[in-house]
Amino acid sequence: MVDSAPIPSAQRLASPALQEAKLLFGLPVIDQWLNGGLRRDGVHEFFTVMDADKSAATAFAFLLSARACPDTPLFWQRIADSKREERVSAPGLIDLGLNPDRIILIELNTLEALLKAAVDSVRHGGLGAAILEIDGRAPGYDLTASRRLALAAERSGTMVMIVRSRARPSSSAAHSRWQVASAPSVPLAANAPGQTAFDLTLLRQRGGREGLHLQLEWDREHTRFRTPLSGGISTVSAGRAADRSASRAA
Repeated sequence: MVDSAPIPSAQRLASPALQEAKLLFGLPVIDQWLNGGLRRDGVHEFFTVMDADKSAATAFAFLLSARACPDTPLFWQRIADSKREERVSAPGLIDLGLNPDRIILIELNTLEALLKAAVDSVRHGGLGAAILEIDGRAPGYDLTASRRLALAAERSGTMVMIVRSRARPSSSAAHSRWQVASAPSVPLAANAPGQTAFDLTLLRQRGGREGLHLQLEWDREHTRFRTPLSGGISTVSAGRAADRSASRAA
């Protein structure tokens, strides 16, 4: 794990996010629901209901970031906490098929410092993606702060992932908002542990439908998401949300 490493120059390392507007999941039903995928130059929020699911949400953000930019550095920023219990470790990243050497980890003492550093790094433009962990109510992360991040992301083409725990969704400039939890994995041959699995609900997407619910597994060997290989293929349902208006204001 690299800590506080210098960020490569944008001139030396142009973000692939500038080349393609959307990040595909690689599963038609999801990509169609998302109108072609997640914006690579946008802000995306991932909420958890249970503290135990924070690691799952962080891992999901890392996997999306790695798919978006497989060769460029990932900026991981959080508030320093000596009592932190839920950690995504280097061995855990390797187990997901990710290279910890690509990750620039920055721990700061305050939310204000975290948000300022995030805007500066995203605006710089040399990163593949930025992942921020924000715990609790965090009133400093408001509509104005999220707009600053969204503007920086749009200008540089850098995808921004915000992992929120112990918090309720509030107004923000996020292009999509998800609820993430860990899901039971399907055992492999000889009852070996299955792939990492996620339970996902799309709470909001700018200019599109919310209400998508499904479970995905991470196929480490092929570095892609897939639906579980069980008898009951993961359910994708809009619920009542599908009958509502297609868009929701930012």
